[in-house]
Order: sequence, then structure tokens, then C-alpha cells
Amino acid sequence: MKASEAILLEFLKKSEQLTIPIYQRTYSWTERECSQLWDDILTAGENKSVEAYFIGPVVYIEKGLGQVTVHPPWLVIDGQQRLTTVALIIEALARCLGTSGSVEGFSADKLRQYYLINPLENGERFFKLVLTETDKKSLFALMRQKNMPDNHSIRIKENFAFFEQKMQSKKTNLTALFRGLRKLVVVDVSLDRGHDNPQLIFESMNSTGRELTQGDLIRNFLLMGLDIDTQTRLYEDHWRPMEKAFGQDAYGRLFSRFIRDYLTLHNDGEIPVMRRVYETFKTYAKSKNTEDLVADVHKHAVYYCAMALGKENDGEDDKDDKELAAAFSDLVEFKADVAFPLLLMMYRDCKKGLLGKEDFREAVRMTESYVFRRAACGIPTNSLNQTFSMSLRAIDEKRYLESIKAYFLNLSSYRRFPRDEEFKRDLSNRDLYNFPRRSYWLRRLENHEKKEFISPSNYTIEHIMPQNKNLSEEWRRALGDDWERLQEKYLHTLGNLTLTGYNPEYSDLSFERKRDMERGFRSSPLWLNEGMGDVDIWNEDAILKRAERLAERAVEVWALPHLPDETLKTYKARSKMSGKALPDGGHPAFAGASEKLFESFRKEVFAINDCVGEETQAGSVVYRAETDFAEVLPRSGNLVVLLNNVRLHELRDPKGLARSATERGRLSNCGAEIVLEKIEHLPHVVALVRQTFERQIQDADNDA
Repeated sequence: MKASEAILLEFLKKSEQLTIPIYQRTYSWTERECSQLWDDILTAGENKSVEAYFIGPVVYIEKGLGQVTVHPPWLVIDGQQRLTTVALIIEALARCLGTSGSVEGFSADKLRQYYLINPLENGERFFKLVLTETDKKSLFALMRQKNMPDNHSIRIKENFAFFEQKMQSKKTNLTALFRGLRKLVVVDVSLDRGHDNPQLIFESMNSTGRELTQGDLIRNFLLMGLDIDTQTRLYEDHWRPMEKAFGQDAYGRLFSRFIRDYLTLHNDGEIPVMRRVYETFKTYAKSKNTEDLVADVHKHAVYYCAMALGKENDGEDDKDDKELAAAFSDLVEFKADVAFPLLLMMYRDCKKGLLGKEDFREAVRMTESYVFRRAACGIPTNSLNQTFSMSLRAIDEKRYLESIKAYFLNLSSYRRFPRDEEFKRDLSNRDLYNFPRRSYWLRRLENHEKKEFISPSNYTIEHIMPQNKNLSEEWRRALGDDWERLQEKYLHTLGNLTLTGYNPEYSDLSFERKRDMERGFRSSPLWLNEGMGDVDIWNEDAILKRAERLAERAVEVWALPHLPDETLKTYKARSKMSGKALPDGGHPAFAGASEKLFESFRKEVFAINDCVGEETQAGSVVYRAETDFAEVLPRSGNLVVLLNNVRLHELRDPKGLARSATERGRLSNCGAEIVLEKIEHLPHVVALVRQTFERQIQDADNDA
């Protein structure tokens, strides 16, 4: 490696060509980064005391061996974002100068021929900076002063327009701008292909500019170390199609999330922490053939895009695909992306023939029902990531749909699938006007089993009983003496909300006038407004009856799956054990005085949640959900209960039974221990175990 300080414009002038390798991410700077660089350049240009302004390194490696008359391009390992942005500024400055203007003795032609192009070359050799694919065509069009291609780079177009707008401002001093450009300094870092490791250097340089995503790092890790031919083939056959499938915007937003879901699927439900997806992927890839791995990632990316980006086959003759696409669309609209690891597995298995398409569609709708019912019932969401990841382990390929249904129906406590009565009650009583994505639930209620769908975007939400706290005398008479309480209680609830295209006309009119006016409730074509013409007075009874009607429809829209009780019991019994079950004769180490105490203890621990599993080890029994949270050691006449990943001061322990485990030489993941000697202490000990379990679930979802 050779490193030296260089003035950026001089570096560009002497560089015949800088090429961005195919494994590098696309140009991704936004207006925020561009605005910061613009301000820095002007500040440096206007301040005479500033002699140089450092903007970071440019790291490159020669593409191949050169000849006396032909110099190969330099492959840029780090610095693409800054180089591209400066090129946009220079081109914008050249256009601002036009054919007759100049700045500091530099004309538009001189700026371009020194820093942007090689005027005596042809083809790609004409350009000093060569980006990848879409970016390349867009930058080339700008450098030739041509129109942007149809599939242009969004970032290049938007950022160039930003700089043009800045230069047209009367406040911009072009002389100061050019002086600032001339003060920009980089560290010129050239690598020796035979001795330097570009991947390690690249990882260490990810500290300036726009931070690389986990997906960016993974692409570079997979492709950078390959020979050029293999690199090019894998990029063109697999990675570029993935970039196109996601699209420029979604690739930046979703690709890292896709990789995390891909790893969750392939690592038996273990969810990588988002900020460590790259490290997890490197570990996973160690035993894999690179070409096979890239192809497999590509295959699953196609599935992911079908689900997350509405790219499921929607051919006119394929009813199943249209229904599946609609199910995916509803999940995405409700932002239920926590379910994607399970959906990704089901999609793959559907393609393999393990799961029928109709069963797949039913499973997707069941997933939507599970997430929506929980939201409607106000159940905290901090367990959803783990709930869906753990479902991957519950699938029985021979009874695919049945095993998925059984898994979700057997969930209890904070992971439960709300039953119909709970769902109807909470849906009817909660504030649905301020419910996230309210257009989603209104649309689903309205369009259920209809062939002519309506779009909520063509309507607005109408409060049948108005929001105005100063209700008219007509409304007060209809509601009765208790009108203030009724308005506060029912205003934003299910029974009082509907859709209309005539919200301004309805305003705060009385119910009778809203009902009977031209295009009023009586003549509304919407299902949501059916029966409104038969209501004489809008009061508490009318609101409750309408809420009941809509709630009955809701249990059809977001249906609860059904299985016979005996089937559920069979699956529930299976789920109790994880790994090696306790021997039929009990654990030999728990014989004697501690045996009955242990049996009582394990019964209570299983009652904490259905996801609790048990595994025997040489001298102990371990209890786990996502990971181990408690371990029981047999002692003469008592039990020692070890609590993992919790510190003593974090426990609510009014009886003071727990003590520090680290001080007693326990393993580092064990933070507290309890000696259980008396059966009367069992409820308190189990309460401490429950705290540890709940903390593990919460921490796992927060990390994810």
C-alpha cells in the first residue's frame, strides 16, 4: 500500500480513468450529504486562511497489468460517493458558465477536459469516471449534456438538479466555489494487487460519508475476492437482477432486511441483530460454495420481492396468483414485515411442492389475521419477531398447514392469537380513528368478498356523530342528557366511523340530514353504510348495534384458524419438549428429597408460556425459549436455580431469595441464583424465573 496527500482536482487531472467495480454499491448520497459537501466547499473557498480541506481517502487498485502506451483503469475501493458528487458539481459549474463564461481562468470546456473526460478517447475511455450499470449510463448522459436515459439513476438526477439550483442562486459566489474545489484534499491510497487485501481495507474504511448498509458489505464480501470473469458473471447473472428486482429505492431500504430474514430462515430461526447481519452472513458463508450461495440468495430474493414489493405473478388467467398477491399487499400495507421469515420459508416450500398454493394463501391470510387481531386487542408487539422466527421450527412438512395453524392456536399469554369474543370486544371499543394505517382496516371491511373493490383514497373518514365538541342542539337531543360522555366514549370507535366521498357536505349536520340528503347515507353504495337508512336516531344504542354488525364481519375478514381440540392437544404436547426430553423415570440426579420439589417447579415453569422447552444435561435441567433462560441443579434436599442474562439488581425480589451468581464463580451468562428449599417459596422463585424469561423475550426483539 502507498498513501500520500493529493489535491483532488490534480488527482482527477492525472487519472486517465477511475472505474467503480461491479461489487461496489450504487451511488447513494442524498441531498443531506450533498448539501454538507457544498457548504464545506464554499466555506473553504471564502476563507483565505483555509489552505486545504480534507474530504477523505480515495483507495484504488490497478485493474491489471499496464503497457507503456495503455494504462489500465484504477478500480476504486473507497471514495466513489465523493468522486461522483464532485463530478456532478463540476459539470453543473460548467453548464452554469456556458460557452462564454469563465471562473479563475477556467472555461466550461477546460473544466470538463481536465477533470471529467478524456477528449481524445472513444467509448468508455472517453470518461474519467465510470460507475456501475444504471449509474454509469446516467453519469455518461450528463457528461455528454444529453437527456437522462429512461431507467436513470434517481440519486444522480436529483443531486445534479440540486447543484444546478444552488448555482443559479444569486447568493452563490462561483469564484469562491471553484477556489473551494481547488482546496479539496484526499489521501491517495494505491493498493498492490499481489500483497494488499482489498476486502479488509474496504471494511476498515467504512467510516466517512454515507454509511454502508449490511447488504453493501455482503455484496463486496462475496464478489471482491473473485477473479474478474467470475465476478462479472455472478454479478450479471445474479446480483444485478436482484438490484433490478428491488429497484433503486427499495434496494437501499429493504435489501439488508431481506438478508436478515434469509439468515433467520437458514439458521433455524435464530434472528441476527440487524447491525451484525454482515458478520453473521460471513460466518454462515464459510462452509458454502460462493457461486451456489449467490444463486440461492438470488432465488430467495425473487420470493421476497414477490411478497414485499408486489411482484407476485398477476397474470389474468391465474386466480390463485392474484389472490396471493392481494394477500401479500395487505400484509405489506399493514406493515407486518415481522412475518417475512415464515413467509419466505413457505414461499420456498410452495415452489418445492411441499405446500399447495391454496394452503399457502390461507397461511398468509392467517398470518395477517394474527398480527391485526393482536394490534386491535392492544397486545404489545415486542414478542412478534421471536414468535415468527420460532414458528420455523414448528413446521411439519407432512402436515404443513395443520402444523402452522396448531403453532399459532397453541400460543398463549402475550403471544396468543386472540379468539373471536376478545377480538370483537376490543375492536368495538378501541380508538380506531387514530389506529395506525386506518385506511387498511376500513378497506378490508368494505371490500370483503366483493368483486368491485373501492379504494379508500377516493373517500375520507366520516364521524357519524361529529367531532365538534360544541354539538348542535339536534345532536344533543338525540344523544340525551349524557351527550358529552357518549361523545367522548364513542367518537373514534368502530360504530361511529365510516367512509364517504361527501365529508365537506356532511360537516356537522344532524344524523337525519346526513341520512336523507342527496347522496346521503340512505343512498350510499358502500357496504359500510348499509342499513344506515333504516336508523331513526343516532344514539348509544345505534352506535353499539352498528359496531356489533361490523365486528361480526371483522371475524370473517380476519378469521381465526380452526383445528379439532384433539389435534391441538397433540401438537401442544409435542411443543413442551425441546432437544432431549426428561427421561420417563425422571432425572436420576433429582431422586430423593428434591424430587417432588423439582416436579412442582417444572410444572410451574411450563405454565409460564407454551414456548418453554426443557432439555436434560449431565447434571442439570435447562429451560429455554429463544435461548436458555434458567437452569436447575439438584442438591440434597433443595434445588439451585440459575437465572441467565440478568443481573441481581434488575430482579424484583422482595423476599431477597436471589444472590449474585458471578460472585460464586458461575459462568458469565448466569447473573443470579436462588436456592429453593421450601415449597412455600415456589411461587416467588417462579416469579423470578418469569422475569428472566420475559426479559429475554424483550431483549431478543429489541436487538432484532
